[in-house]
Amino acid sequence: MIQSIITHPGGAHKDDFLACAVLLAKHAVSIFRRDPTEAELADPQVAVVDIGHQHHPELHNFDHHQFPRDADPSCALSLVLQSLGMYEDTKEFCSWLETTEWFDCRGPNDTADWLGVDREAMAKLNSPLDVTLFKAFARQSEHLAGEPVWEVMKMIGTDLVDYVTGLRRRMDEVAKVEKIWEVEIGESKVKVAFVPRTEPLIEDASGGLAWRIKELGLEEEVVAMVYPDSRGSGYGMRRFNDSPFFDFCRLAEEPDVHFTHNRGFIAKTACTDITRLQYLVEKAGTP
Repeated sequence: MIQSIITHPGGAHKDDFLACAVLLAKHAVSIFRRDPTEAELADPQVAVVDIGHQHHPELHNFDHHQFPRDADPSCALSLVLQSLGMYEDTKEFCSWLETTEWFDCRGPNDTADWLGVDREAMAKLNSPLDVTLFKAFARQSEHLAGEPVWEVMKMIGTDLVDYVTGLRRRMDEVAKVEKIWEVEIGESKVKVAFVPRTEPLIEDASGGLAWRIKELGLEEEVVAMVYPDSRGSGYGMRRFNDSPFFDFCRLAEEPDVHFTHNRGFIAKTACTDITRLQYLVEKAGTP
């Protein structure tokens, strides 16, 4: 059990800030900004983050600065997430993680080249939130429970952990019941992803289904989704990746369809019969 966290003194960055925040989500302990002792590096009850030149997850040592210069970009946050079994999902669900790794390891110039943008564009991505939080984190040598910065860090870390683990849980629930329909639109056959109503309902089934489509490698084939309506007893229907194959405004006069957006990308129906749902999807198709 981690009893305290040590990270480097001096300037604070997104990497060490978020690595400590994620650890706080699991261990509500004090953070000390100073060099660790040899005894602390050898003590698994002390998490040493972004300092110490050691990566030993069993000892909770999470530094990356000793890695070879040509190693794939990584950072202390990456190492903490790996130790929690969350790294791959976080990298998939949070597109900012890979950019954080690049920026921390390779700096703004190489990161800009990797992103395919001008160096000046990197500065335009900063916000007062980043500047203020990192300055506040760097200003104190100790951060204790109940203090504003510590509480904000714990909130951020908890929100990130909950988002990643919650989305994975929803995707796993969707995977147990999902179906891929083949629907005829004119002379073409297209794929529609479907999640049936369950008891209890899968939380944010449409969001979980959208990520499952990507995980299955079907994002270029699936053109629409049908999923339980969390606000009613029927289903929602919407385009996937704003596919041009569907205009759900075509369903506006159907007696069991109570909502169609005037842009045609979504509709809501009280219908629960699968055959009827498939008919509605086919009718919304634009050959």
